[in-house]
Amino acid sequence: MSKAAFQIDNTDGPRVTRAWVLHPDIRTNADRRDPDAALAEAVSLARALPALEVAGAQVVPSRTVDAGKLFGKGKIDELKALMHNEEIELVLVDGPVSPVQQRNLEKAWGVKLLDRTGLILEIFSDRAATREGVLQVEMAALNYQRTRLVRAWTHLERQRGGLGFVGGPGETQIEADRRAIDEQLVRLRRQLEKVVKTRALHRAARAKVPFQIVALVGYTNAGKSTLFNRLTGAEVMAKDMLFATLDPTMRSLVLPDGPEIILSDTVGFISDLPTELVAAFRATLEEVLAADIIVHVRDISHAESDEQAADVRDILTSLGVDDGIRTFEVWNKLDLLDEDAADALRQRAARDEDTLAISAISGEGLDTLQRAIAEALQGATRVADLTLGFAEGKKRAWLFDQDVVTEEAQTDDGFALKVRWSAKQEAQFQQL
Repeated sequence: MSKAAFQIDNTDGPRVTRAWVLHPDIRTNADRRDPDAALAEAVSLARALPALEVAGAQVVPSRTVDAGKLFGKGKIDELKALMHNEEIELVLVDGPVSPVQQRNLEKAWGVKLLDRTGLILEIFSDRAATREGVLQVEMAALNYQRTRLVRAWTHLERQRGGLGFVGGPGETQIEADRRAIDEQLVRLRRQLEKVVKTRALHRAARAKVPFQIVALVGYTNAGKSTLFNRLTGAEVMAKDMLFATLDPTMRSLVLPDGPEIILSDTVGFISDLPTELVAAFRATLEEVLAADIIVHVRDISHAESDEQAADVRDILTSLGVDDGIRTFEVWNKLDLLDEDAADALRQRAARDEDTLAISAISGEGLDTLQRAIAEALQGATRVADLTLGFAEGKKRAWLFDQDVVTEEAQTDDGFALKVRWSAKQEAQFQQL
């Protein structure tokens, strides 16, 4: 086995399918990342599926991409022997694989093959819990399958329909399968529209509640769910695993000496996000689009933390997140660094009011983070004088319930109040 390959220690119990992970390292790719780090991430993706036993993985250096088989003949023969010796049933290629390449490699190796998009879709399908999440993933999977019907499998090249005596040969299997997928997509869209309408009603109801939203975003496995659990006391799944959290979770949180907020934990991002999943992310991240503050959680101990942060920013931009939303960058996992490196990061973070260094595991920096969020939210408030009549008790009660009244005096006609509130609270008050 080459130096670029390594064996995986499987200690999580019995697995079902033996898999081997390949990362094609294309030398001509100007945007190449460290291949070993990319391979490690691909292995983590594979291990996120409990039905897989990852027997091993390796980087496959390549000067060019073979249009028909991805790799050259010599490398294919070498890998074929490895697949046979290791009794591999599934090959996971960390990158795009065309339908033709997939068919040829499966035939050459005698195994099933999934590319990066297919693997992520499998993980999302395994993890989706909410009705909307399930529908979005099903639609993404169908769109992905639809693109792979063109000469992907030989059985799709046969034709059916008619006996051949009169008229044309009938509908090809490819056309029939594509039509079946399109019909299923139409049904799923109709179901999704109903779910989206229900979510819109729930969102409208939440809009009447004066709690501001703080959304946690970040690269998958950056520690968002651990931070979420630490702050709110919730029990959201938090494991050292890619996509441990898929469906968004929201909990109320009273900030120290600050307002009560809604904290939202979201699905983690990943580089080379499949286009089929962008729509699913957009629906899942509606709370991020409506957030008052975004907390971008980074695994600062990761070798490619800067590249991961750039991926997160790119995805947020593609999802239409407003650049004007106040964003804190939180450097998490200080506990995984040696003391000198951690001190250096603490000093760097101290120079930027929107950057904080923390450890969600040890609790370091969490008080500072909560104070920063509270100050940012309260900094957007203003003072106003209001006059309410005796008959406007509902409005007066609402103001006290929001804890925005700083002074009150009774007059002959009602009450004179001085309030400190946000623009959002003012708009809500006007609708009462």
